Amino acid sequence: MSHHALTIHQAQQKLRAREISAVELTQAVLTRIQETDERLHSYLTVCTEEALAQAEAADRTLANGATPPPLCGIPVALKDVILAQGVRATAGSKILEQFIAPYDATVTQRLKEAGAVIIGKVNCDEFAMGSSNENSAFTPCRNPWDTDRVPGGSSGGSAAAVAADQACAALGTDTGGSIRLPAAFCGVVGLKPTYGRVSRFGVVAYASSLDQVGPCTKDVRDCALLLDVIAGHDPRDSTSVNTPTPGYAAHLEQGLSGLRIGIPQEYFIEGMQPEVETAVREAIAHLQGLGAEIVSISLPHTEYAVATYYIIAMAEASSNLARYDGVRYGYRASEVEDLGALYQTTRAQGFGSEVKRRIALGAYVLSAGYYDAYYLKAQKVRTLIRQDFLRAFEACDMIATPVAPTTAFRLGEKLADPLTMYLSDIFTIAVNLAGLPGLSVPCGFDQHGLPVGLQLIGPPFEEEVLLRAGYAYERGHDWRTRKPPL
Repeated sequence: MSHHALTIHQAQQKLRAREISAVELTQAVLTRIQETDERLHSYLTVCTEEALAQAEAADRTLANGATPPPLCGIPVALKDVILAQGVRATAGSKILEQFIAPYDATVTQRLKEAGAVIIGKVNCDEFAMGSSNENSAFTPCRNPWDTDRVPGGSSGGSAAAVAADQACAALGTDTGGSIRLPAAFCGVVGLKPTYGRVSRFGVVAYASSLDQVGPCTKDVRDCALLLDVIAGHDPRDSTSVNTPTPGYAAHLEQGLSGLRIGIPQEYFIEGMQPEVETAVREAIAHLQGLGAEIVSISLPHTEYAVATYYIIAMAEASSNLARYDGVRYGYRASEVEDLGALYQTTRAQGFGSEVKRRIALGAYVLSAGYYDAYYLKAQKVRTLIRQDFLRAFEACDMIATPVAPTTAFRLGEKLADPLTMYLSDIFTIAVNLAGLPGLSVPCGFDQHGLPVGLQLIGPPFEEEVLLRAGYAYERGHDWRTRKPPL
């Protein structure tokens, strides 16, 4: 096996046995990026010199005989909304094109403390607003399985880089499906942790009550290993929850005996691609064969999730993005006559069309005449959606659904119709509204060779159960071993 194709746990074994060096592994990944990224555009910044220096430091640690930190020498990519000190952080936007991060995000700091090599910053929809990665201000990222198709968004670069072996793993963010959808479209594993499980300090904000950082990996064991490193309380993040984090990787082998899996009738809808439904139902049957009990459940407010999500997310976006004014940092328009013109021209030139659309709609629903009719009502419906899930978890231990109604669609196919694009997240957004953990695991391919994803949803802070189920399912298939034809 080529070095760049190694999973985290495979690389750990070879590094600790001194079969390969961290420099060799890092150089193999850098070479892979150089050979393939002209077709994929997964990366916005490649940290060649910094990564090799970190790899050299990892080799010194590995050579001293002591037990190395868990990710020592492992190349990991960061979605370009996650800060890494001294490295450009664009959030996929022209307005931050030249912004250099002055400090590390908490998750970046924890990766470095665990010995990881930060290989670069990967592409994303502008300010994480999108389902296809076509809203990047620089260039759309492409799906490694078919470069005429989208990788999903907004963490498209994270999933594409992992699928194409351009990193051993990556971090993304998930506001309405932005890790799980790309993971499904690119045939890798993606986890959206419980809201508050992973620190958001040092992460460029889109919608603060919905955003969550999570892993994108080649298999479920890697996902657990990466979550072990990044999860945990952070006093610098006021939304971080101070609750114990179990050793996720240590519990993978416990099996599914006695676990109840709920199947919501609202998630198998007309218009779903038949191959997606078939693959997901076969995956559910396999889980049942492994000892799980399948129960039927209902999530009756699901039909309101899309409208509720986009009202809340756009309202929060309009507030968060008000800070980009051309005064403190980021892009500044030139040749303006006064402060008002500076604000207007900077934002008009710096933001893309989708970001402007969401800011405008968000400002509208927060305005005095419409606040009660839209934003306040959406918050009430959000509570009902969360209550649906909590009631369902009285009858089951986790929920199984598709990640998306289709496999990856073609570049440009949905750009002219924002509503159709928004519906790509129809099965993922309710998880964010309810603050729950959600895992995407590959469960098959369609007739065009495009991956399909199975979504497992758990009660708050029960990532361990999802990972255990995903691991048990994964071992019965070879989906994770198949590679895109690059």
